Amino acid sequence: MMEQISLFDAVVPQPLAAKMRPTNLEEYVGQKHLLGEGKVLRRLIENDQISSMIFWGPPGVGKTTLAKIIANRTKAEFVEFSAVTSGIKEIKEIMKQAEDRRRYGERTVLFVDEIHRFNKAQQDAFLPYVEKGSIILIGATTENPSFEVNGALLSRCKVFVLQALSEDEIKDLLERCIKSPNGFGNMNLKMDPDVLELVAGFSDGDARTALSTLEMIVLNGDIQSDGSIIITKETFEQCTMKKSLLYDKKGEEHYNIISALHKSMRNSDPDAAVYWLARMLESGEDPIYVARRVTRFASEDVGLADPRALEVAIAAYQACHLIGMPECTVHLTEAVVYMSLAPKSNALYVAYETAKRDAVDHIAEPVPLHLRNATTGLMKDLNYGKGYQYAHDNVNKVTDMTCLPESLIGKRYYAPTLEGEEKMLRERLKEIERLKNYYV
Repeated sequence: MMEQISLFDAVVPQPLAAKMRPTNLEEYVGQKHLLGEGKVLRRLIENDQISSMIFWGPPGVGKTTLAKIIANRTKAEFVEFSAVTSGIKEIKEIMKQAEDRRRYGERTVLFVDEIHRFNKAQQDAFLPYVEKGSIILIGATTENPSFEVNGALLSRCKVFVLQALSEDEIKDLLERCIKSPNGFGNMNLKMDPDVLELVAGFSDGDARTALSTLEMIVLNGDIQSDGSIIITKETFEQCTMKKSLLYDKKGEEHYNIISALHKSMRNSDPDAAVYWLARMLESGEDPIYVARRVTRFASEDVGLADPRALEVAIAAYQACHLIGMPECTVHLTEAVVYMSLAPKSNALYVAYETAKRDAVDHIAEPVPLHLRNATTGLMKDLNYGKGYQYAHDNVNKVTDMTCLPESLIGKRYYAPTLEGEEKMLRERLKEIERLKNYYV
């Protein structure tokens, strides 16, 4: 496999991410669900049974690197192709070269970065060559391929979902970089023990960001007279313009701050709620985690006092999933302020917790016969469904039929408050009780 080298390649230093790029599966970090011992993609690579595929995942998780490793392992020509800078003309030219190689028994791995940026005509241009086997197409995308890749092309590719790297995996990569001669192994670095953890958290699962950040803080470290380089938390903060806030996503402070957010919303204090939200997000917390907690709050602490609260929370969750940080901060702020100002009711939470205790205590309580469906003759003979009253047959759509097990008849779980829309539900419940008594 030959690469063209320009005059400037010899003098322009490579970025750290390029110098540390793994060349085999043993050096590759992350994606254990695909590349661990015995996992599906690893078996395909090791058995040289690679076919066209799509790598779907966030930036910086190793899509390009993995494609290059596959090409090396299968001894195929590796052609890197960008959907941003290339069109139909370039596709046809590369396809012709690949077809010529196929005639001589050589394989071509065509890696298409950001394949979702190709239009339908451009994607269709690959189809005949994928079908004939002229190329092994590996497309990379950060978007859901179900929506962004043509159905005809997608049906001929296996889709593998690559995940953001964990902080431990990022930290392992950074430590390897510090020791490697391709990285900073030949430098005398004196680094605060917390710095690598800060870089790992800042990278948000993106290995390229992590390595670029590490390179930046090393270049900006304090050089001593003995040639050593001092790197502190302050170095990290200066290079990233990000203060190291007191926050540990796995420790006590994580739970303290989410508790502060929850209780601020419960106490109808939007200012405090937005502050704790900012503390979490600016310290690197996953916005999806925050959105899940806000969604729980919408039903636990607002409930039917304002049914729209759950809609707002779900919309914020979807926005976080769709666009991520930092854009989704405003969506979470909207949700948090809405929850803070909404009327409060924990009636749904109390209802379930009370019912849960009875459900556990009466776990063997049989379903009353009149509530069972008689789907067979035997069931009818056993009186399944006997005594059932169809509510729609009554003008008020209510009957006096009891629906709880016998030992729980008369038990009340849901008790609406006088807050917000629950006040109307409270009156509705009273009306239902009056109608039931009417039919007795």
